[in-house]
Amino acid sequence: MQDTLLQQQNVSAAFSKQSSIFDVSENGNPILEWMRSRVRAHALTLWKPGEHVLELNAGTGLDALYFSENGIYVHATDNSEGMLTELKKKANDKITIEKCSFLEINKIKGEFDHIFSNFGGLNCTNRLDLVIESFYNLLKPGGTATLVIMPPICPWEMAKALKGDFRTAARRLRKGGTPSNVEGVGFKTYYYSPKQVTKMFGEQYGLISIKALGCFVPPPYAEKFAHRHPKLLKVLKSLEDSFADIWPFYAWADHFLLTAKKKGG
Repeated sequence: MQDTLLQQQNVSAAFSKQSSIFDVSENGNPILEWMRSRVRAHALTLWKPGEHVLELNAGTGLDALYFSENGIYVHATDNSEGMLTELKKKANDKITIEKCSFLEINKIKGEFDHIFSNFGGLNCTNRLDLVIESFYNLLKPGGTATLVIMPPICPWEMAKALKGDFRTAARRLRKGGTPSNVEGVGFKTYYYSPKQVTKMFGEQYGLISIKALGCFVPPPYAEKFAHRHPKLLKVLKSLEDSFADIWPFYAWADHFLLTAKKKGG
């Protein structure tokens, strides 16, 4: 338990340091923009204006602001003081904010139509099972949970072994978490397969969909590739459109996008 608390503290400290430059780092990255647009489009096929969404690891509020402008009420949570400071600058009357770690969300009051977590924030906990367990009392019957998570297998990273970068190629496969570093602060990243996450939801939920997010399209850090090869990137996006919801492609990607629905609605 002490290790888990230390992990939370380090993650919060790391992303607090990054908060002031987080939005700038996303500007102009065509892969990040493409990924975020796919996630948002998927969410809006499930969510209706006037509904209430609990967002985990909301960061600086990029998604919270977007969804609020589409008529969604967002209760945005994060455990990083720096991220919350930036988020508060964007908040409007459809966004509420609460400082909360993943393992404390059972303390949140109220029920929600949907729960949302984007871009691998949940990979910062080694107890994803407990996080998902907390969803049940927070979701209304028929409510959905949409999570964007990094799996253990990413072909683009594994291909780095061809250039002798075996450390990057195998980093997601390390047991006990992979050492990560953001702004000079170390913590661990844990990778989960779609099969593992689906099992964590259990029989109280029905699986709506699983989609690859960065199987054919390279990871966001390949920004230079995207700028140098726009025509090839367009082809890769088309391939992903065709194969994103087919195994094994959705399990072999930079991230996968999974939605489960609580039974009873």
